Amino acid sequence: MTLDDFSSLAAQGYNRVPLVREVLADLDTPLSTYLKLADAPYSYLLESVQGGEKWGRYSIIGLPASTVLRVYGHTALVLVNGVETERHECADPLAFVEVFKARYRVPTISGLPRFNGGLVGYFGYDSVRYVEQRLAHSPHPDPLGSPDILLMVSDEVVVFDNLAGKLHAMVLADPADPDAYQVGHARLDALLARLRQPLAQSKVLSLDNPPDRDMDYRASFTRQDFEQAVSRVKEYIFAGDCMQVVLSQRMSIDFKAAPIDLYRALRSQNPTPYMYFFNFGDFHVVGSSPEVLVRVEDGEVTVRPIAGTRPRGATHEADLALEKDLLSDAKELAEHLMLIDLGRNDVGRVAEIGQVQVTEKMVIERYSNVMHIVSNVLGELRSDLNAMDALRAILPAGTLSGAPKIRAMEIIDELEPVKRGVYGGAVGYWAWNGNMDTAIAIRTAVIKDGELHVQAGAGIVADSQPELEWEETINKRRAMFRAVALAEQSAE
Repeated sequence: MTLDDFSSLAAQGYNRVPLVREVLADLDTPLSTYLKLADAPYSYLLESVQGGEKWGRYSIIGLPASTVLRVYGHTALVLVNGVETERHECADPLAFVEVFKARYRVPTISGLPRFNGGLVGYFGYDSVRYVEQRLAHSPHPDPLGSPDILLMVSDEVVVFDNLAGKLHAMVLADPADPDAYQVGHARLDALLARLRQPLAQSKVLSLDNPPDRDMDYRASFTRQDFEQAVSRVKEYIFAGDCMQVVLSQRMSIDFKAAPIDLYRALRSQNPTPYMYFFNFGDFHVVGSSPEVLVRVEDGEVTVRPIAGTRPRGATHEADLALEKDLLSDAKELAEHLMLIDLGRNDVGRVAEIGQVQVTEKMVIERYSNVMHIVSNVLGELRSDLNAMDALRAILPAGTLSGAPKIRAMEIIDELEPVKRGVYGGAVGYWAWNGNMDTAIAIRTAVIKDGELHVQAGAGIVADSQPELEWEETINKRRAMFRAVALAEQSAE
């Protein structure tokens, strides 16, 4: 972009203009690039594996953000360089997020990857309380004290092209500064100079014989209390209140390793379509989620419900036998069909009439350790709505709440002992160009004050057996605890 191009965009009313450099990066990886450029508070790394086997084309590295939005209940705080500069009491914090994003008027530059900055972070499960008045007040304590919404203004971004072995380095320049063009290019020069420096010595993660961390966790439920809660859900189901409730428990352990080493272990052991590492300063969020919550891209809304799981087989024949068993399991199929209906209803709330379709129905998707039944629901976003409207309609996913959604969430409020926080919310970005891509925050750890917290749920239906539902929540956290063991082994 020339100075004349920059000035022309400023004259059109844009108050942030992206300046971009494209460089060869065939000797770096997304992880090494993150460690060189961004390993500090309010930074992030987003990666993807498609179909359980192939790395997604783009990885996104967010350099430390100077401006951050934190929402606690109905109080929105804007921090600049760690200092609170604004405080707003909001009846609807999601509406405030929209107003906040609208402060940044950024042009779309052709030829760039689909993400070139935006608001990046999470909307916690309890964001639903801003939408549904029946759920307006959480009855639960919040032992973690994490924000309900945390979004970083991502204005220095590196998008790593894994296919081409190159990267786009982008900074947002403010045309109100008469030297913005020159200063922006100086920022790019400094960024690329850091990229050329060798990476400091990093720990070697051994994949051999990690210690067993299965038994040393602290749970939000005792086994007896959880099984009693399952029985209570079944009473509600038989009374006609609901068809399914996703009941979860939080499990916590002491954690002494570097959070980035947990991410390294997780991406090695459990690669998924949504892998993320967030350094939020006073806490970290590290996850490997298989499931999109809502994606809005060029006017199309996508949800992709996952329900139904089997382990991978040791041989090709065993794998096919497990697939056949999964696709003939009446309970799994009934639950999945219910979630397809929920997805269609959610998308239908924001889609043009008659423009919702199931483009994939009950296909098997394989990952490194498990296979899932997956469907894809697509809708055309109404012209008078935006990505935030889609998020309002869909958060939380039916796979994390149950059906019907509102009644299921009321029962969750009654039975779960602690606030869910990040778990079950949306993790991802809302780009300057209006696109949104978010994952459901499952298989996700929150690391704070020397402790790691992971939450897992089970979908309770009429024929659920309480002891098996308890075991399901225990099994779902095994991949995370295995990654913890690998990370901590390297710290010893």
